Amino acid sequence: MAKKNKKDKKEEELNRYFSDKKYRKKGLRKKRTSKFSFGFILTVLIIVFLSFLAYLIFLSQSLPSLAELENPKLEEATKIYSDNGELIDKFFLKNRTKITFEDIPKDMINALVATEDRKFFSHWGVDIQRIFQAFGKNIMSMRLKKEGASTITQQLAGILYLNRKEMTLSRKLREAMTAVQIERTYTKEEILTYYLNTVYFGKGAYGVEAAANTYFGKTSKELNVDECAILVALLKSPSNYDPVDNPEVCKVRRNLVLTGMHEMEFISKDVFDSEIQAPVKVSYRLEEINNESRAPEFTEYVRQLMQTKAEKYGYDLYRDGLKVYTTLDTRFQKHAEDAVKEQLSGYQKSFNSSWNWKSNKDILEADLEKFIKQSEIYKKAPTDTEKKKIYDSMKNNKAVIDSVKYLATTVQVGFVVMIPKTGEIKAMVGANPLTRTKYGLNHVTQVKRQPGSSFKPFVYTVAVQNGYSPGYMISNDPVSVNVGGRIWSPKGGGTGGMVTMRLAIEKSINVVAVRTAMELAPIEKVIELAHKMGIKSELPNYLSLALGVGEVTPLEMTNAFGTFANEGIWVEPIAITKIEDRNGNVIEQAVPETREVLSEGVAYIMNDMMEGVVNEGTASSIRGFFHRPAAGKTGTSQSYTDAWFVGFTPQFVAGCWLGFDDARVKFGGAYGQGGKAAAPIWGKFMQLLYADEEFDFPVAYFLMPDGVQEMRICSISGLLAVESCPSQIELIDRKKMPRKCIGNHVTMDTTVVERAKPPGLD
Repeated sequence: MAKKNKKDKKEEELNRYFSDKKYRKKGLRKKRTSKFSFGFILTVLIIVFLSFLAYLIFLSQSLPSLAELENPKLEEATKIYSDNGELIDKFFLKNRTKITFEDIPKDMINALVATEDRKFFSHWGVDIQRIFQAFGKNIMSMRLKKEGASTITQQLAGILYLNRKEMTLSRKLREAMTAVQIERTYTKEEILTYYLNTVYFGKGAYGVEAAANTYFGKTSKELNVDECAILVALLKSPSNYDPVDNPEVCKVRRNLVLTGMHEMEFISKDVFDSEIQAPVKVSYRLEEINNESRAPEFTEYVRQLMQTKAEKYGYDLYRDGLKVYTTLDTRFQKHAEDAVKEQLSGYQKSFNSSWNWKSNKDILEADLEKFIKQSEIYKKAPTDTEKKKIYDSMKNNKAVIDSVKYLATTVQVGFVVMIPKTGEIKAMVGANPLTRTKYGLNHVTQVKRQPGSSFKPFVYTVAVQNGYSPGYMISNDPVSVNVGGRIWSPKGGGTGGMVTMRLAIEKSINVVAVRTAMELAPIEKVIELAHKMGIKSELPNYLSLALGVGEVTPLEMTNAFGTFANEGIWVEPIAITKIEDRNGNVIEQAVPETREVLSEGVAYIMNDMMEGVVNEGTASSIRGFFHRPAAGKTGTSQSYTDAWFVGFTPQFVAGCWLGFDDARVKFGGAYGQGGKAAAPIWGKFMQLLYADEEFDFPVAYFLMPDGVQEMRICSISGLLAVESCPSQIELIDRKKMPRKCIGNHVTMDTTVVERAKPPGLD
């Protein structure tokens, strides 16, 4: 029956086709449309296919060559060389130690394959099934990157040859194509070895060997199942799954790795059940300073300088294998370290015996609060409630309190040596070498402190420039300054009578320095001169600046004093002489900036005055070590907070600061004076340097230039003596001849001088 109906229907359609013209035309149109649609779709598919093929060919042009695949260009450390040709440090991002396949534990291979690429040993670089599965999951989650599909080989391709930050289809395609090339070039064992030598595990560790040492203090061969699982867990996100900072989060990820290993029968159920319950254990600790660095604070200073040049020259400091030639001499550096250690070993004990935490509870509380709030565990606490718990716990932890006390009361040092004529930095000790750590401050370049009386030479230099000889007499009577209704009276001196500028600088008499600034050397001019001589820090326009209340770095002070030693010529400090790329092409050659700041005559007169500081004055302790011509100035800030000595010979200039990271901690006694704390380091260094048999420094003197001569100076007025004047022989700059004395020798009275700005500290 059904067949009959079908036959009847067909005959009916046939009759209608021949009898109905409209029906016939409609059928023809439908047939043509159907043929057109099929042809159009086929054409589009062919065009898309050819376009995609052309696109793949285009991408293939940017793939690494066979030579690059066989000899991949790894990142290369920048090498830092001393002036005497020694390698003193390296700059790199990747702390990597290469190992062979035989050194990699089987559990590490199994954990990696089970977690990152289960078909690693069977695919040819790309896992097609995994790509479609990941694509489906991404579509379902409506996110671009919910599920990854990269094989171990693809990940290696991205690490070695591609910009992994570029999240585009082009990069993924190039990564896949490169992975196929890698599989054709290397064996599976070689790919695994390369991958595990290259991949990042966090904490600066690149490669499984570095990671094993960083997190567990052992070699990769010694890793157990749990440790291998922890390291593989880190690969997804070293910061998020950090076993040191986030042990509980790491445990979840580690257990996922163990589960994968169990599913692939790499570990038994007994091992799985045992390991999955175990807490995350590591042996990570903060590294001490890199022992390979011969001068850690200096090389960090060089790193900072190099980083500022990176944008200008377009290099990568940590990857491009640069060669940096520096000014530092390792022999100078050794003598500097030895001199500092000799002084600080006993000096720390002197301070410890005088410091009392019971009377300084406010300092301890403030430092403890700062220490806790800067700790990583406190900063990473998710809520205020958690932060408070951590704070309360650490605040009452004896180990934490003892650490804070230790850090706060560790005597720190900043010592730097330069050649005045070239500006070359020859040695730098920027931290206590007995206690320095990797992340400590550089007290030569990064810490600003009050220089105290070591700033006075700038005041007296302005006076000499203005035509006053070292023999000019200034009142040592007490002086008071009215500051907005308040009276400031500088301490130190004030015993009455008249004093020469020469004696005032030798004995570091504060009252005379202040009077010199009031009468002969305006503070505005002192500031202007100090800046020209190399002080870059802002200086307060207060009369008390004559006593060194401004804050400066030891490098600034040392550089400025180098102007005295260099006959009045300032030279820019330099630490780098030449930069080369990995092929030996010169990127930059140092040409330091110079300028004439002082006349030869003024520079020599100041040198002669400061020789008295070393020979008979506040720095005479130097003569217990060193007996060649030398000059300089001591400095001690208020309440013995900072101890300074900056001095020079005709060949070298060196500056030394002693103090504490917390400026509220003070030496609190005469042993904290610059002449007793800092000057001995300077003297011991110069003794070691000039006695070094590898050098042959001739005995050199400060030579008097033609423009300076000795003349009779009135012992009462300090002016050019006339016949009736009691006189003494003193140096005169003939370009700035002082006027003649008129014979009226009147002593100066105590005065009150109106000043508009506050004096700062006493």
